[in-house]
Amino acid sequence: MRSPNIIYIGYPIVLYLSTYYKNKMKKKYVVSLSKEERVALERIVKRGENKASLITHANILLKADTNGPDLADQAIADMYHCHFQTVSNVRRRYSQYGLDGALKRKTRDSPPIMPILDGEKEARLIALSCQQPPEGYSRWTCKLLSEKLVELEIVESISRKTVERTLKKRTQTPP
Repeated sequence: MRSPNIIYIGYPIVLYLSTYYKNKMKKKYVVSLSKEERVALERIVKRGENKASLITHANILLKADTNGPDLADQAIADMYHCHFQTVSNVRRRYSQYGLDGALKRKTRDSPPIMPILDGEKEARLIALSCQQPPEGYSRWTCKLLSEKLVELEIVESISRKTVERTLKKRTQTPP
């Protein structure tokens, strides 16, 4: 039986602990900008000539600064319409790599797919294309060149399109 003095709405009251802990958590990566860094970031933001992501990251650093507003990650994320993890990542990159590391993306050391033809193999392809074509042909075709490169064991496999792109790239004259 229900007590007559208690009004029952019918919905359970749920306490969302995740929002409680987000606000009470200690910040693992603290952003403390020097005056020079703050001026540089404000210049990036005010000019508006850079990439949108760079301007957003500059704004995040300005709002996360302990010498300035020192807002929580969720408040900054709401202010700049980004995910709170983005704010956390920018804080982390600033503390680990400095101002440039926080603003710009990391450049790759090597391409995701290694090129089939390096300088030496390209030179052998061009030298092969300058030689006389096989008997029965008046000129080299890209398919013949790709088959000959595999036959001579210069490469394991290569498409005719790769040969075509390489020859086109190497035989263009500068303007």
